[in-house]
Amino acid sequence: MKAKPPLSPEALEWFRKQGRRGGRIGGRIGGKRSLETMTPAARTARAYAAGKASAAARAKRRAEGR
Repeated sequence: MKAKPPLSPEALEWFRKQGRRGGRIGGRIGGKRSLETMTPAARTARAYAAGKASAAARAKRRAEGR
């Protein structure tokens, strides 16, 4: 992976002045908020994927002997 070139001092100063104003306009959507806006089918799909990932992680730990 190639390293990003450093920003110029002018660009760094601009980003510092922007602070929170420039990023994440509207804020982040947390877990509760995203679950409120999801359909029941989407929630089921998300839970199924999480369960599969959890089972895979447990199997990997078991295979490593932990």
